Amino acid sequence: MGAIPAQRETVTRACDAPARDGGHAEARTTLPGSPLSPGSARTLVRAALTDWAASGLPGTEHVTDRLVDDAVVAVSELVTNAVVHAGTEVELSCRLEEDGALLVEVLDHHPSRAPRDGELEAPYETPEYGRGLRLVSRLAESWGVTYRTGAKTVWARLPAEDPVAARDDIEAYAEERALERGLRVAEILAPEPQRAERDRDWLNRGALSFLAEASDLLAGQLDENLVAALAGQLIVPRLADWCAVWLEDEVAGRWGYPRSGETQGGAGWAADGTAGTGPRLARVWHGSENLIEELRRALEKEPPLPPASQRTGPVAYPWPGEALGARQAHGTALAYRLIAGGHPLGTLVIGRADLVRFPDEVTGLVEDLSRRVALAIGAARQYARQATISRVLQRGLLPGAVAEIPGVASALVYEPYDKGGPSGDFYDLFPAGDGRWCFAIGDVQGKGPEAAVVIGIARPWLRLLAREGYRVSDVLDRLNQLLLDDATEAADAAARALAGPVAPGDGPQTRFLSLLYGELTPFDGGIRCTLASAGHPLPLLLGEDGEVHTAAQPQTLLGVVEDVTYTSETFELRSGDTLLCVTDGVTERRSGSRQFDDGDGLAAALAGCAGLNAQLIAERIRRLVHEFGGRPPEDDLALLVLQAE
Repeated sequence: MGAIPAQRETVTRACDAPARDGGHAEARTTLPGSPLSPGSARTLVRAALTDWAASGLPGTEHVTDRLVDDAVVAVSELVTNAVVHAGTEVELSCRLEEDGALLVEVLDHHPSRAPRDGELEAPYETPEYGRGLRLVSRLAESWGVTYRTGAKTVWARLPAEDPVAARDDIEAYAEERALERGLRVAEILAPEPQRAERDRDWLNRGALSFLAEASDLLAGQLDENLVAALAGQLIVPRLADWCAVWLEDEVAGRWGYPRSGETQGGAGWAADGTAGTGPRLARVWHGSENLIEELRRALEKEPPLPPASQRTGPVAYPWPGEALGARQAHGTALAYRLIAGGHPLGTLVIGRADLVRFPDEVTGLVEDLSRRVALAIGAARQYARQATISRVLQRGLLPGAVAEIPGVASALVYEPYDKGGPSGDFYDLFPAGDGRWCFAIGDVQGKGPEAAVVIGIARPWLRLLAREGYRVSDVLDRLNQLLLDDATEAADAAARALAGPVAPGDGPQTRFLSLLYGELTPFDGGIRCTLASAGHPLPLLLGEDGEVHTAAQPQTLLGVVEDVTYTSETFELRSGDTLLCVTDGVTERRSGSRQFDDGDGLAAALAGCAGLNAQLIAERIRRLVHEFGGRPPEDDLALLVLQAE
């Protein structure tokens, strides 16, 4: 159960910069009543908590990643509510208390409108502007509304301790709302229930439009369970009283259906659900919601048996009269096979009470709709397979763990642009034996399977050559030659063939790789670092005195020029010295015509991190990169921080 709204007497001031009144960590700002304000509010809160933690203010010892995430979510929802329902300027105030609790206040100047509470929404109303106070109440130990002349303040107190089971409730609620958003659209699209004499008239006038719009709705779904839910919502109540969707295992012959002789005579359906696992009943929908659970139990005992032919036309299905009560004791039910690309995916069943047979117009329309449902399910499964392959591939291309180096603190930020496919950026940090540790951060030209081929070759070879004792420059020499070999081109061509047809004249080609590679050797009093940059953004060295300078010389990309000889630089990291290594997703982050590293922007950002530990430096650079552009990053982003302790 969420927190209960309460009154709180406080006065919120507004200014444009963080404040530390009386030793307390506090930040206040005024935001315009625009759609960009929630994003600005999230950035402010996350930055404020990070800065307070770096400054060691009272209460920051209790700040956890969970509290930061909760604060960002709560502030986003409160500011969104104020922007949508008030439309005035919004004053945001955040204060960290000594016990670690965070107090958030959002003030607007339209007190006549009460804040919108998600729990008061209609069953299928899913607003686009946020999840409302229901989510905030799950996160906060207390919250409330304070009215004053010309102003309304909604506040929430987020505890340092994690509320019991709150995280699971929020995730379940978010999934529930995502489903309801789709169902609401389907409910609007589906026509109002008519019967008999009006069916033919509507089918003649509106069927094509209905199918076209239903196709658009179904085609946009990437989850097969949501497709099944939308199918039921589209069909009921206009075309049938109830609808059910079974989904089958994709591998033919693994259904576990009853054997020959264990089915009802002539009907083609299982007599009970005990013989094998059968298909999964994904969705049951009825015009009367109080009959859904009883109908589901009855249908689970009658799983559809696939017919011998691959036809999608309707087949009679046993009427579940006992589950529907005396008023719907008799009726007609039809089953449609869901087939896409020649593969059986499931079965769609519809039923209407007090009907001897469905009109031909209805059966034909549902058959057309079932084909679209099958295509949507097939597309959703294809997406799920591709996403799974990409996740597995991505995990295989990156190290399972980053090595811990004696006397060196490290921090890593890795954010692939495409969460559904392999990234072009990669990193590694591993022991090489003989008291040596090696690190690498690289960027392959291109993304997807082609990039995966290069990373899949480069990273293992880096480890092998390092452990064989090759020097930094020799490692780059050999890796460069490897990328130019015919074997690499052949592997590249194979990846391209897997990704899709190759256009005429677009044959195998060498992929370029930018790489920063180095070796660390601890010794009494510091760390000896040897590194080389091959076409990569140059690493920056931050001294304990706050001065920043580059730590390598620019050299040619790997995989471009044969017989090139690479060189390396060696220097020492003393206590407090920090080495920053990034990919071009950091240096080339754009804001209009400007890039983040224009005018030595990255060096200036690193200079402002003097005195921070490795983790805080990584987080601050990441935040500054994100804040630099108005849009989300359009490239992979990776950065590695190494700091001598």
